[in-house]
Amino acid sequence: MPKTDLILLHAPHVYDFRKVPQLFGPVSDLVLSTPVFEMYPVGLSSISEYLERVGYRTRIVNLAWRMLRDARFDAEAFIAKLSAPLFGIDLHWMVHAHGSIEVAKLVRKHHPDSKIIFGGYSSSRFHKELILYPAVDYVMRGDSTEEPMRQFMKAFQSSADLSTVPNLVWKDKDGNVRENDFSYVPDKISHVMGNHYSTVVRQVLRYRDLASVVPFRGWLKYPVTAVFTSRGCRYDCIFCAGARSGMAGFANRKKPAYRTEEDIFNDIKNISTITRGPILVVGDIREGGGERAHKLLADLKRHRIKNTLMFEAFNPMPPAFIKEMAEAVPGFSLDMSPESHDPEVRRVSLGRDFSNEAMEDMIAAALEYGASRVEIFFMIGLYKQDKKSVLDSIDYFEYLLQKFKGNKRLFLFMGHQAPFMAPGSPAFEHPERYGFKLLHKTLEEHRQALALPSWKFSLNYETEWLSRDEITEVTLEAIARLIKIKAKYGQVTQKAADQQLQRIEKARVLEARIEELLIAGRMEEIAALRPEMDAVNGFTASERLELEIPIGTITRLRYFSALKNLIFRRRKKDATAVNEED
Repeated sequence: MPKTDLILLHAPHVYDFRKVPQLFGPVSDLVLSTPVFEMYPVGLSSISEYLERVGYRTRIVNLAWRMLRDARFDAEAFIAKLSAPLFGIDLHWMVHAHGSIEVAKLVRKHHPDSKIIFGGYSSSRFHKELILYPAVDYVMRGDSTEEPMRQFMKAFQSSADLSTVPNLVWKDKDGNVRENDFSYVPDKISHVMGNHYSTVVRQVLRYRDLASVVPFRGWLKYPVTAVFTSRGCRYDCIFCAGARSGMAGFANRKKPAYRTEEDIFNDIKNISTITRGPILVVGDIREGGGERAHKLLADLKRHRIKNTLMFEAFNPMPPAFIKEMAEAVPGFSLDMSPESHDPEVRRVSLGRDFSNEAMEDMIAAALEYGASRVEIFFMIGLYKQDKKSVLDSIDYFEYLLQKFKGNKRLFLFMGHQAPFMAPGSPAFEHPERYGFKLLHKTLEEHRQALALPSWKFSLNYETEWLSRDEITEVTLEAIARLIKIKAKYGQVTQKAADQQLQRIEKARVLEARIEELLIAGRMEEIAALRPEMDAVNGFTASERLELEIPIGTITRLRYFSALKNLIFRRRKKDATAVNEED
C-alpha cells in the first residue's frame, strides 16, 4: 500500500449508530444523505486535491458510508489497519459532534504516535472546547483552509515551528493550547476547488478502494455533484452558519469571495467528463455581479453540457433572465428556499424582501421556458412562525398547485431545522434577539444529545412561538398535510401517500412511547423497541425520492473518460497553481 501523508476521515452522526437505538425522524428527508449523514463536506476533497497538487499523498475514507453499507464492516479494525503520521477529521456540520470525537478516540487508541487535526465550520466555532479533548491535537479554523493546511503539512513533516501556520490552534509539547493568528482569509479562491473529483478517482485507483470515497448512499446510481460559486454570503439568514455575521464570527470572513465564471464553467466541464449525473451549482450565479452570470451562461450556451444543471435563486429571477438561462442550458433545474409564505417571516429570517407574486412569476417563467423541475423549500421553526403560520404555508403550497394546474415539474417541500439550529448562525449566537431559546449550547451538550433515542431530544432550540414538543408535532402534521395535497394533485400516487402517512403515524406513536420510557429512565425497554425504530427509519420518505432527478439508463459514471483524464492530464505544479511562499 502506498505511503500516505494524511488520511481524512468522515464519521457518522453517532458512533456506532448500528448499536444505538434511535428514532431518526424527518431529519434528513430534504437532503441526499441518510439520517446517518454519511455525505462528507466538499472541503475534504478540496483540501485533498490541493495537497496532492504539491506532492503530498492523501486519502479520503468515508467511514459513515462504509458502516452504513455493510453491517459486518468493523470500523475500529479498519482504522487500526490504516497507517499515516496525520489523521484529519471533519466536524463541519454539528450533526457529527458525536461520531467525529469517537472516531478520534479510536485513532488515538490504535495510532498513539500519529497526530489528529480537526477542521470545518463547527470545529472553527467550537475550537476552544474541541482542542481540550485528549484525542485532538490541532484545529484548523476557517472556511478556506487549503493553503494553511499546506503550510501546516510542511511544518509538521519537518518538525518546524507551528506558530507560523495561520489559523491553527494547537497544543505544544507541554500540553499548553496555542492560538495562532487567524490571518488567512483569501479574497480570491481561483486556486482551489477545481478538479477535486478527478483527485478522488485517482485515490480509488491508488488504494483500490471505491467504497471509502463514495459521497453518500445511492451515489453510484445517482452521481450528483456540486460546483461552488463562492465562499461566504452577503445575506444574513438567521438559521444559517454560512450567514454573513456567522462567517465573520467563526471564520473571520467579512465578505464573500466569488469564483470567476471561468472557474465555475471549467468545474462543470470537468465534471461532465466523469459523470452524466446532475450538477448542482451552489449559490445564486447572479451574486457577485450580474456580468459574471451572463458570461457563465454564454459559455454554457457555446459548449453544450449534457448533464442537468441545477441552479439556485436567492431572490426571484426575472422572466428575461430565466429565458437566457433556458437558452444556455435547456432542461435546467431551478430551486429556491423562500422558507415561508409569509413575507414578514421571510424578511426577518432571510433578510430578503420580495413578494409571493414575484416568486410565482419566476415559477411560471421557468415552467414556460422548459425547466425540467422547479423546487420550492419551506422551513419550520422560524421567527414569528407559530402553528397556524406553518399550516398556512401548506395551504399556500396547495394554492401553487392549483395555479400551475398540478404541473409535475413543480416540487414542493417542507422541513424543519434539524437536527440542530446551526452553531454560528445569528439565531444561535443571539437567540433572544430572534425569539429563540437554546436547549444545547456547548459542544459536549450537542454530542450527548445526538445519542438520545429520539430526534425530538436532539433538537437544540425552541422559539417563543413553538416549543420543542410543538415543533416536532407540527412538523409531522405539516408533512402529512403536504403528502395528502400532493396525492390530490397527482404529484405522488395514492398508494405512496398512504404508505407515507402510515409511516408518520407509526413514528408519532413510537415517539410518545420513547418519551414515556425516557422520562421514567427505563432504557432497557427503549432498547427493546429497536426493531420498531428500524422499521420506521428504514422507510424511505417520498420527499427524499422526489429530490432525485431522473437520469435514465445511460452510463451515469464515465469510467473510461475519468481514467483517460488521469492518464493524459498533466498536473500543474507551477507557482501560479499553488503559492509556495511561506
